[in-house]
Amino acid sequence: MYAGKSYKLTEFVLWTRRPLYLATAYGIAVVALHRWTGAGWPAVPWGVVLMLGITLAVIAGCKGARTSGRASEAQRVWASIVGTSRAWATMSRDFLDDADDARRLVYRHLAWLTALRYQLRDSREWETLKKEPNAEYRKKYDVPEKESALEAEMGKYVGPEDKGRILVSQGKAGQVLALQSEALRAMRAAGRLRPEAFVEMQRVLRRLQDQQAQSEQVKDYPYPRQYAIVDALFLRVFCLLLPFGLLDGIAPLAAVVDEPLAGAIVWCVAPLSALVAWMYAALDQVGESTSNPFEGGANDVPISRICASLEIELRQVLGERDVPAGRTPAGPIVL
Repeated sequence: MYAGKSYKLTEFVLWTRRPLYLATAYGIAVVALHRWTGAGWPAVPWGVVLMLGITLAVIAGCKGARTSGRASEAQRVWASIVGTSRAWATMSRDFLDDADDARRLVYRHLAWLTALRYQLRDSREWETLKKEPNAEYRKKYDVPEKESALEAEMGKYVGPEDKGRILVSQGKAGQVLALQSEALRAMRAAGRLRPEAFVEMQRVLRRLQDQQAQSEQVKDYPYPRQYAIVDALFLRVFCLLLPFGLLDGIAPLAAVVDEPLAGAIVWCVAPLSALVAWMYAALDQVGESTSNPFEGGANDVPISRICASLEIELRQVLGERDVPAGRTPAGPIVL
């Protein structure tokens, strides 16, 4: 998540510069071809290009709404996780007379948060972090889940036996919740947890399972690939035809003026087509970078920071005072 006031214009232009370079070179080539072959060819009716542009704008708007909706859904789910985590810590402290039992439940919950965030940071084939512009920008910030292994992080919160069961499981976060349920059942059987408290805490566990499933849904079900290929195809067609359409509208103006002004008018097609093509391509690139809110990109939901803040807060609920301060990000990107 970008936590500054706004992206700088230079940052944005550098991030989206590749389509601009291509569009500029292509526009120059088209105008040169037009100048060398005569004023009547090549050209595409401007109305055709205009209809394509309107269609592409509608598609871009729909894509922006869908991808922003995915990011909003991810934020909503993690806001719910924050509230449920606080409730779990308070219940663990107040429902249990044994402080060690309460501590184990809270620390195991921190292990669940850790397993879930590592799971959500795993790469998927359709994600965009490996694309050249994003990989280049990725050098400006760090992804905590890429800096340390899950095994080392998990050892901070659970013992060797639980850690072994979690790490060998395919669904590590789900396994942590299963261990929580086992612990509650054992405490109830031993008389250390009242029946009504057991029922209430099981209800909280079910909420956590639902929230995990909602996070996994956003992670594992991408923006529909059939629409993604349509977006990419229409964008390319539009960018290919755009300078020809501008020639159809601008070239006739050159016929009514003398040289060298006539040539200058025609050459305006190159920067104009490059600018319009870049705007559409940049809009599409922004949509792509927003569509996967857990991949480790600059616009991600900051689940690492959320978990770090929750660890401090939940350990303080237990009465701990020796709690390390959260890590301050080196730049405006907060993950």
